[in-house]
Amino acid sequence: MRVRKGLILAAGHGTRMLPVTKAGPKEMFPLVDRPVIHYVVEEAVASGIEHIVMVTSSGKRAVEDYFDRAPALERALEEKGEHARLAEVRGVAEMADMVFVRQKEQRGIGHAVLTARHVIGNEPFALYFPDDVIVADPPATRQLIDVYERHEGCVLAVEEVPHEEISHYGSMAVEPLEDGVFRVLSLVEKPKPEEAPSDLAIVGRYVLTPDIFDALKETKPGIGGEIQITDGLALLLKEKPIFACRFHGKRYDTGRPLGLLQASIELALQRPELGPQLRDYLRSLDLGES
Repeated sequence: MRVRKGLILAAGHGTRMLPVTKAGPKEMFPLVDRPVIHYVVEEAVASGIEHIVMVTSSGKRAVEDYFDRAPALERALEEKGEHARLAEVRGVAEMADMVFVRQKEQRGIGHAVLTARHVIGNEPFALYFPDDVIVADPPATRQLIDVYERHEGCVLAVEEVPHEEISHYGSMAVEPLEDGVFRVLSLVEKPKPEEAPSDLAIVGRYVLTPDIFDALKETKPGIGGEIQITDGLALLLKEKPIFACRFHGKRYDTGRPLGLLQASIELALQRPELGPQLRDYLRSLDLGES
């Protein structure tokens, strides 16, 4: 079955970015002139996703408003004759067919996925953690969908991370199938470095079959007392094959201050109207040790 739906998880508290996330959703932090979550939706649409389900929570109304029409703003832009900006504003609301679901309790990523079960239905879907902005051609989601279509099973995006950082991720033991594609042998959530099966880390892109919902229903709370998606996948692995794809592209973890700064600078440098001036500015800085 074709992958038509995408599920974006935007319900977290954003504790890694406190105190600013106390007042506003991290998904709306700007990367150049667009919020972080805009890039994730763009990736989904560019990968062939037709319907997007977004899980939000209390305090995330700004995310929903961003993808809605803004009649007063549109009228003001039209009256001023700012047709290019008007088209851009309207284009955001027309990016994709979008549905919002509320996660009323913060019980983990697995629980957030289950919250959207009634909307996703009995079909495969792409899962997104919007902290991870991935610049790739073809898009990372498209790369995973291609693997799913060849192997007909769940596919996890992975990349190698420094050994000492593997405790921040789900990790796995694998066997290679083809260039950059692996069959998953075992999964563990946030292992100690000395106990990690490899340095391959699961990052914020998945293509999942609807079997994951029943597995998550059976998954007991794990680290932090939350239902972990990695634990659900480990349960599913007992019955169904799961695959991993080492995608081609660059990932930015915008849920960390440094990652957000790095993404902002590098994405701005790629913009023809901003890149030359920003590059000149960066060259002018005195970067000597302080």
